[in-house]
Amino acid sequence: MIKRLIVVYLLFASFMTFAQQGTSSPYSFYGIGSLKFKGTVENRSMGGISTYLDSIHVNLRNPASYAGESLKGIAFEGESRPVKFTLAGTTSNVNLKGTSADAQVNTSTFDYLALSIPVGKFGFGFGLLPFSSVGYRLDDINDNDDLVNRFSGEGGVNKAFVGFGYQISNTLSAGVDVNYNFGNIQNTAIAFAYTPEGDLVQYQTRENNRSDLSGLNFNFGLAYKKMVTKNLELSATATYAPESTLTSQNQRSFSTILINVQNDVETEINTIEAGIEEKSDINLPSRLSFGAGLGKPKSWFVGAEYTFQNTSSFSNPVLDNDISTFENASQIAVGGFYIPKYDAFSGYFNRVVYRAGFNFANTGLVIKDESINEFGISFGLGLPVGNRSLFSNANIGFEYGQRGTTNQNLIQENFINLNLSLSLNSRWFRQRKYN
Repeated sequence: MIKRLIVVYLLFASFMTFAQQGTSSPYSFYGIGSLKFKGTVENRSMGGISTYLDSIHVNLRNPASYAGESLKGIAFEGESRPVKFTLAGTTSNVNLKGTSADAQVNTSTFDYLALSIPVGKFGFGFGLLPFSSVGYRLDDINDNDDLVNRFSGEGGVNKAFVGFGYQISNTLSAGVDVNYNFGNIQNTAIAFAYTPEGDLVQYQTRENNRSDLSGLNFNFGLAYKKMVTKNLELSATATYAPESTLTSQNQRSFSTILINVQNDVETEINTIEAGIEEKSDINLPSRLSFGAGLGKPKSWFVGAEYTFQNTSSFSNPVLDNDISTFENASQIAVGGFYIPKYDAFSGYFNRVVYRAGFNFANTGLVIKDESINEFGISFGLGLPVGNRSLFSNANIGFEYGQRGTTNQNLIQENFINLNLSLSLNSRWFRQRKYN
């Protein structure tokens, strides 16, 4: 296990070094950025469903999964529920399509790091992951091809969590996550000034805004599993995150800058602090999801999940603008997996997990009276690694999708995501046979 943790640490360090900006979406300008967390790579490879829970994968969307279940018939020295460790990263290629021009951008980001520990009927989990990400640069050009305004931003909100699960009965488990959200968002805006002859003036004024965010929220989960026939198992899940608040510590300043027209580099000449509401509250909306599915244990599964988020109640007094509003968000996801033969002694690909799914979502963001929707399809593989009795695996997921529209001079994003994760299992608590 020590060797595995060293490898995991090196991979984690490389992800953090490589992943400096988690998004390049112009839609991250609004609210607290683009929401990053969509579940584990296993979830995302099945269209985003988190309905299927087992004892060898961490499920970060439903804390009832920490209680887990026994791997019937696969006990190991008196303990059939392993300690589960997972981490992941994503690289994205995005085509930004406008009414008059296209652009190609690439980003890479760390997705999550988590550990789940079983203790009898109880289970505990903790980890770290990005919750939202901001990364954009928007240029406003008038009919004369003059640059009028420039908006840029970076940062985001991270989430550190501690979770607890309890197995109420052989078919029902429940759990709760306590999340501490923290991070900062930095935005700048430049209104370009020109001489009467139409030349860019030497010095421009840039507005700088920074919000440092922090706050707690909770996520409650239920999971139900029961054999309905000799070979068919029913799975049903539900999660609920109540409305919560982020505290925002705000700063604003104005800088005189010199812009090099050759390479577009901004040089700051001087800066003065400006008055702003130093402390404000950002309302995070409640979220409810429920799903169900059928499958043959350790062979195949098909399920669907519906998520509703009360984003019409979202408010951020510091970052409000005149062209955007929020409506209630929703998502429908359908997906599943297939394993030819999980315990095959020969034929490696017989033990591979094949995953697929799709989803459609209304993000809740409305710009110029246009709802920003998103559609995606996904595929993935779970590749067995290490000791067969522990069922560790490396996961690869592919996602293709679209977000937004070109109506009202908006931007349509066509994205391809490559998701990679390690899901490692180990036995930490073994019963001694001899003293």
